[in-house]
Amino acid sequence: MTTALADRTGDTLGKAAHENFPVAPFFLPRAWRTDLMAVYGYARLVDDIGDGDLAPGGADARYLGLGPAAAEDRPAMLDAFEADLLRVFDTAGTGPRHPLLAALRPTVRRHDLTPEPFLGLVEANRQDQRVRRYATYADLLAYCELSANPVGRLVLGITGTTSPERVRRSDEICTALQIAEHLQDVTEDLGRDRIYLPAEDMKRFRVEEADLRAPHAGASVRSLVAFEAERARDLLDRGTPLVRSVHGRLRLLLAGFVAGGRAALAAVGAAGFDVLPGPPRPTRPRLLREVGAVLLRDRGER
Repeated sequence: MTTALADRTGDTLGKAAHENFPVAPFFLPRAWRTDLMAVYGYARLVDDIGDGDLAPGGADARYLGLGPAAAEDRPAMLDAFEADLLRVFDTAGTGPRHPLLAALRPTVRRHDLTPEPFLGLVEANRQDQRVRRYATYADLLAYCELSANPVGRLVLGITGTTSPERVRRSDEICTALQIAEHLQDVTEDLGRDRIYLPAEDMKRFRVEEADLRAPHAGASVRSLVAFEAERARDLLDRGTPLVRSVHGRLRLLLAGFVAGGRAALAAVGAAGFDVLPGPPRPTRPRLLREVGAVLLRDRGER
């Protein structure tokens, strides 16, 4: 791997440190960590394409067989990225061109992963290019089915723990994590002309788009954010039994996912639900306390 290529891969994978939840913590088996980071690299890169957050210079476009100028054409980049993804699953071909997709190929083969969850993440980013507002909570949940839930299903696939009940619980956790992130990033998303607060809820709480552009949230915005945070908390509660359905280090990993969501929502609450100045982020001590609380709750309900 060339230095430039290693830097590009490292830039993407390095973003894992800024997530609300631990992506591939040290206590997991090395093989799991490798595979989880390969999936994270894929998910992070497709989001960076959809958000226009690629590194300057057009390297990603060149890896995908496009000219550097194509890096600004998000639909074209997503199409090329999807075509390269399909090369991951083409056992007769030469393999994908992009290094992060090349790193994904061994993971897919080891665990016999299917294209559907990966394609869902691409489609979520396509949807981001054409859908800027969500009329109802049901519409937002349908988006999360593409943008968030595939990641949890891939974690279950990598760890060999997939079952219908676990997938349902995982979906609830992943949707909650996505909603929590949306609440943290209201201002950032608005800068991209996106609002993930359902219009029906904005109307209920008498919130206008202009209210979201203020330096600080007024009472109506705070009430709306608190309402959505409670929804996310309820989803986490419903998904938490997933933790006690598994054993060993996987239980600790999944507890970390749930705790990351709880800690993020606690940070939003600690900010008085005023998310407009910038994203409230949980502290590491708070995250660790939440991990302990999830595990204690798990023990108490067994």
